[in-house]
Amino acid sequence: MSPLPDNERRALLELARRAVAEAVQHGRLPEIEPASGPLANPSGVFITLRRRSRLRGCIGQVEALKSLAEAVAHCAMGAALEDPRFEPVRPDELAEIEIEISALSRLERVQPEQIEVGRHGLLISRGARRGLLLPQVASERNWSRKRFLEETCVKGGMEREAWQEPGTRIEAFTAEVFSEADYRVERQRRSS
Repeated sequence: MSPLPDNERRALLELARRAVAEAVQHGRLPEIEPASGPLANPSGVFITLRRRSRLRGCIGQVEALKSLAEAVAHCAMGAALEDPRFEPVRPDELAEIEIEISALSRLERVQPEQIEVGRHGLLISRGARRGLLLPQVASERNWSRKRFLEETCVKGGMEREAWQEPGTRIEAFTAEVFSEADYRVERQRRSS
């Protein structure tokens, strides 16, 4: 996946913001105009919501089933209302919600030694269990490759060492990660 131009990153962030607001206030998605260019290409995506720097919701889809624009809107709504770890976002929280988008590359089967912490996200599958962690999770927590593999297994409800067992599938992906905070800092610099 080629890097998204700045104007398309901004368009996706605006779409995600509209989707979160419409979902929280009215329980539906906003009208989504047909996308063109890279935003029309099917892509996996994760939307992460934070409030006061704390996780407030994260929903995504690994498979490229919808256009990037559609996937962003649907996952933004899901992150606001459907993350089972959190209560749905309330209207009074909207002003404090910060949105981060992770646009995913295709999954590729990898060997453990091929994994680059900070570059790759992981999907580890064993039977019906699947654990997924985005690339930024390992970087933020300063994990080693082994710890990243273990934590991805734990996230999927597997034993920590399941990644070493025959029959376990390890797939990696990269993500282009950008957030509203990136542009807020840029605006602050220009106005200084």
